[in-house]
Amino acid sequence: MIQKIKKYSTTNTLVLLGIVLGALFGAFLPELALEQQVIGQMFISFLKMLVVPLVFSSIFVSILGLGSLEDLKNIGLRTIGLYLMTTALAVFLAIIAMNLIPIGEAISSEGLEYAKASEIPEFSISSMLLSFIPTNIFNSLSNGAMMQVIVFSILLSVASLHLEYHRQETMLDFFTAISNAMLTMAEWIIKLTPIGVFSLISYVIADQGVDVVLGLWKYMLMVLGVLLIHALLTLPLVLSLFGRIHPYRYLKTVREAPIMAFSTASSAATLPVSMRIVEEVGGVDTKHASFVLPLGATVSMDGTAAYLTVAVLYISHLAGVDLSFMEQVVLGITVVALSIGVAALPSASLVMMVVILNQLELPVEYIALIVAVDRILDMARTSLNVTSDLVVVKIIDQMQKRK
Repeated sequence: MIQKIKKYSTTNTLVLLGIVLGALFGAFLPELALEQQVIGQMFISFLKMLVVPLVFSSIFVSILGLGSLEDLKNIGLRTIGLYLMTTALAVFLAIIAMNLIPIGEAISSEGLEYAKASEIPEFSISSMLLSFIPTNIFNSLSNGAMMQVIVFSILLSVASLHLEYHRQETMLDFFTAISNAMLTMAEWIIKLTPIGVFSLISYVIADQGVDVVLGLWKYMLMVLGVLLIHALLTLPLVLSLFGRIHPYRYLKTVREAPIMAFSTASSAATLPVSMRIVEEVGGVDTKHASFVLPLGATVSMDGTAAYLTVAVLYISHLAGVDLSFMEQVVLGITVVALSIGVAALPSASLVMMVVILNQLELPVEYIALIVAVDRILDMARTSLNVTSDLVVVKIIDQMQKRK
């Protein structure tokens, strides 16, 4: 265990060095930084290559390993409940921050246009529910439709619990082998992290430019401040209360995953790393990590929810509209409710923002003002999404061990 912790600590140091050097490279040599983007893209592609087979096999092994529908129900309800609670706390924190420091002065929307908003199909509960169900599982697997893959994997594993014992053993051995092979490949790819992070960070800095960041510094500071407070205060408090462990000691041990999430801006791409780290150095049981983390990579949206709340309230200030207390409550409830439901749809964050702005009758054109720094903020909110996953999986693991 100590050797594994040292191994990841060395990687963490190199990754942080990669972030610093990448930022400097992107700022001072932007043309070269833009040309080497393919290195970062290859790194993310290697990670995403593992996600679908890892999620499918991990959930199957986890549920079959639980052995009963009663245990599945208990863990499932606790997991969803904790994800909803942490998301609600993130939204509540964002609302408080925006009321204490109401940034954003009213400006005209004349000349503003956000064309992508018109590409979003009209949202409905029926389309959301239908998006959960795979009509062709092979198509879902090939397209990486994670919610559909999760639903089918859960149904297949529950159905397998009704098979004869020797057939269950055969399927369990097969999917366990696949899961272990994917995690071994993940360990290889983790070694490439410093190079991948350097490439990704340098490209983002070169592509976004410093001027854009300076123009929206108040908005960016607000979003980053809310995300940091939630990561450093709210989530550790939740972990301490429900997990009954020292929160910062655990989060320090598994910090490789949030750092990876920050550089890739993808919870799914970070999943292989998260699973490997919480099992090897986080002390989490494999069957708990195999169920909670794949689900969290799809539906856990603490960072996204906090970001959307700040963004919508910021847009309301730009539009010169003061939302009442009840309207802000409705905003919070909507964000929490959509955080799980919209996760299965493409461009989930954009869908949520357009739906919320339309519901509050705010002009979507103002999105054009904040989209310039969306990539940088996407990295930060994804890192918080993954941190929430790490907290919830540890709480579930501690609860089951005490039980």
